[in-house]
Amino acid sequence: MKLATLVTNTDFSDFAKARPLDDAKFAALIAGVRPGWTVEAFWVCKGEFPEDISGFDGVMVTGSPASVNEDTPWMARLKDVLREMMAEGVPLFGACFGHQVIASAVGSRIVRNPAGWAHGLIEMTRVGETPWSGPDDRLRLYGSHVEQVESLPADATRIFESPGCPIAGFAIGTRVFTVQHHPEMTPDFFTDLVHEYAEYVGPEVTEAALASTRGRVADGPLFAEEVARFFEGAGR
Repeated sequence: MKLATLVTNTDFSDFAKARPLDDAKFAALIAGVRPGWTVEAFWVCKGEFPEDISGFDGVMVTGSPASVNEDTPWMARLKDVLREMMAEGVPLFGACFGHQVIASAVGSRIVRNPAGWAHGLIEMTRVGETPWSGPDDRLRLYGSHVEQVESLPADATRIFESPGCPIAGFAIGTRVFTVQHHPEMTPDFFTDLVHEYAEYVGPEVTEAALASTRGRVADGPLFAEEVARFFEGAGR
């Protein structure tokens, strides 16, 4: 299969440049479970959009430190493109910002998390089944967000919840699949991110994030398998 990654990550700091960027991280996520697939990246946050999506079997939308509520020109264009893709039945997977911008494109509000930062290794509970669901009722993914989807989009099914985040993942039919957290992040990257964000989020949030990872790692490969099965089952 051939997938397109729409990169929304606006972090071009020295920290980000010293590590694999989201184009590479999402390609690695897929390569870990389907090494024969091809993934091509488009930096939509820089105004780079695919001219013709028909050459792809599906699309992934990445995370970003940007807020969907900023509604910048590239975000407005992205929402238009996502609505067109959904109307055409293009299989869409979104993580973090991708999860939120897909929801926003079809009318859901993105609001601040009443409990503040969700930052650490976060346990999700499966609350809805899909044809691509794995056998695990609980999956752990790295997460870092202070905004979330307020209400389920029309015709969507809630798939995951996590502490303080009732809509941690949803599906719309068999062509849209999202998750609030980060299946693409590795343990080393997330540890570095926690230290990088320490001054920004504060010592209490930072210590909780570090504590959540001690002796445990994310279920990224298990979740990647679900993403792969989603695209295999949703193929046009």
